[in-house]
Amino acid sequence: MTKADLIEEISRLAELTRKDSEVIVETIFDSIVRSLRAGDKIEIRGFGSFRTRQRKPRIGRNPKTGDRVEVPAKKIPFFKPSKELKDLVNGELQAAAPAPPATS
Repeated sequence: MTKADLIEEISRLAELTRKDSEVIVETIFDSIVRSLRAGDKIEIRGFGSFRTRQRKPRIGRNPKTGDRVEVPAKKIPFFKPSKELKDLVNGELQAAAPAPPATS
């Protein structure tokens, strides 16, 4: 699923305009990015949590030339799925999954 697919799905299910759905999706993503940049942890119950992890500096290799390259320390985003999401993906909580809303 792409961001455009997500926008389309929200637009269809919530009966919103595509533009309104796009604003909602962009706002959610922007909020997540801002929180991660500030060093905050985002926890969405039943889905998972986002946070950053610190990577140490290391010596890497240029795959083309084989030369040694210094890779600086950096923060990377990390997503940890909730147990509920893992179970849903593995089909263990079929009854707990909400049914899609009926369309008229």
